[in-house]
Amino acid sequence: MKGSTQGSLDGVNAKQEILSNLPSVDEVLKSTYGEDWLKNYPRRYVLTAVREVIELRRKKILGGTTLLTSLEDMVPDVEIMVRRLSSLSLKPVINATGIVIHTNLGRSVLSERVMENVRRVAVGYSNLEYDLESGKRGKRYVHIKRLLQEVTGAEDGFAVNNNAAAVLLCLSALAKGKEVIVSRGELVEIGGSFRVPDVMAFSGAVLKEVGTTNKTHGYDYEHAVSDATALILKVHQSNYRIIGFTEDVSLETLVAFGRGRGIPVMYDWGSGCLIDLKRHGIYGEPTIQEILRSGVDIVTFSGDKLLGGPQAGLIVGKRELIDKIQKNPLTRAVRIDKLTLAALEATLREYVEEEKAGETVPTLRMLLEDPAGIRARAKKIATLLKRRVNNAAISLIEDSSQSGGGSLPEMDFKTYAVSIRPENISVNDLEEKLRRCEPPIVARIQENSLVIDPKTITAEEIPLVIRGVQEALG
Repeated sequence: MKGSTQGSLDGVNAKQEILSNLPSVDEVLKSTYGEDWLKNYPRRYVLTAVREVIELRRKKILGGTTLLTSLEDMVPDVEIMVRRLSSLSLKPVINATGIVIHTNLGRSVLSERVMENVRRVAVGYSNLEYDLESGKRGKRYVHIKRLLQEVTGAEDGFAVNNNAAAVLLCLSALAKGKEVIVSRGELVEIGGSFRVPDVMAFSGAVLKEVGTTNKTHGYDYEHAVSDATALILKVHQSNYRIIGFTEDVSLETLVAFGRGRGIPVMYDWGSGCLIDLKRHGIYGEPTIQEILRSGVDIVTFSGDKLLGGPQAGLIVGKRELIDKIQKNPLTRAVRIDKLTLAALEATLREYVEEEKAGETVPTLRMLLEDPAGIRARAKKIATLLKRRVNNAAISLIEDSSQSGGGSLPEMDFKTYAVSIRPENISVNDLEEKLRRCEPPIVARIQENSLVIDPKTITAEEIPLVIRGVQEALG
């Protein structure tokens, strides 16, 4: 019994001796390593990293783990932690999914030309709300008004921070306390569980549903109109389709119906396409210009979907109604900032020459790219990986991808991708390791393989993808 007690005391003493060899926080900070960290990272994060690494080692030693206690042995752990603490949370990632308008990855990619305009506006002062001609206070929306008129054909227009806000603002300005007629089949739910009925209720407008889920007729609208009716709302089914035994009322019919009764018609189009996609074999997605030619009074759509710009909600239509909407108190609460405005103006400028927008707007360029170009990048990635990786099966496959962002839901785009089937780790582990790379690589899993789709990968990103896969496979 005495020997057992002595052995325990010896073990405690040995641990205490090891613990005494751990460097203090002050020692670490005064070392060459500490001085370098303090030069390159915030002092708060360096202190936190050093303290946490020392404390973690102390706990492991007390738990019986044998560890080296020199400063040099701690350096890699402190380096990793201080970098993690100092890194920004919002960071660039490589989109290897092939989904062009990927909502979770920031939707549309902006061109260098657009970003140069943002940079120019961001680094100094600007005439955001200053009229250079009169020397008096101006309005921020004037910077995109002319462009919206030119590229859409609308009488007037402006932008807010997203399309949900655009719909909310329009309903509040045009129908607060009054009825808005909507087809039951168009009461959609958009991303993040935001539903049209909820947005409408929050705006103060009163929802009046007509028709059924799959069929709405003209007489449904006729029976619904009352003295309390302020607006007829049509909502584009951008992220789903009802097929089979269906019927709805065309926009042209609704416009004629509303005009005959003095009721404005609003169309929440959502995806906001400004070029004719039929020339590229994509049907069922009319342009904003075509929609406006129907005579509709107000159209709302997103800036960061098929338009290919920054997150924004655009409102275009009849000048009288636009003026009324702009005067609503909510307009200030949902207005866009100068950086978004700079990006939006530069993006809209690309559509002045519509025939060139398919190349100059990155979202359109990726969506409409010839599959042969994608195949060439896929072949390059597969060839390089086969040369440098020997613990995975690499193959070039023909595949399909989608637009994403709730746009063109029925359209599959032909693509070519690289299939990676790892031998030493699971495909789920490989996918996770790629997400933890620097920069992170987001890919998709398909049939027990990791799939890298070059449709959304630039030529400049290929070396980073190769390096990331190599590191992830070990």
